[in-house]
Amino acid sequence: MQLDHVTIRTQNLAATRAFFLEVFEHLEEGSRPRAIQRIPGHWLYAKDQPIVHIIGAYGQGFDGAPEAWDHIAFKLDGYDEFRARLNALKIPYSPMELPELGERRLFIRAPGGPVIETVFRENRENEGQVDG
Repeated sequence: MQLDHVTIRTQNLAATRAFFLEVFEHLEEGSRPRAIQRIPGHWLYAKDQPIVHIIGAYGQGFDGAPEAWDHIAFKLDGYDEFRARLNALKIPYSPMELPELGERRLFIRAPGGPVIETVFRENRENEGQVDG
């Protein structure tokens, strides 16, 4: 099984779209099917796959939560580069070291509060060093 896509409901489409495009530089906006174009939103693609769907929410109807998901995890490469990018963008994050899994993780929040977990499975040159 692999992640197909995540759909984010938000009251602030513009800020959420901008956040994802700025933080995850490999994403780009692409087309959406005609059948759903009546719903305000954006599809963000990684290569040729639409993996982040952003839709407008107003806190009414079927599911009243205007901002929703627990968290989503993306596998990424380049831990140091990504962390430097977050620092440059002044985006707060929380690191987690999981040496028994050979992983490092960074947790960030999208506009509206949804949590994004980034997972890095890379060899570290200085295994004894823990980033803080």
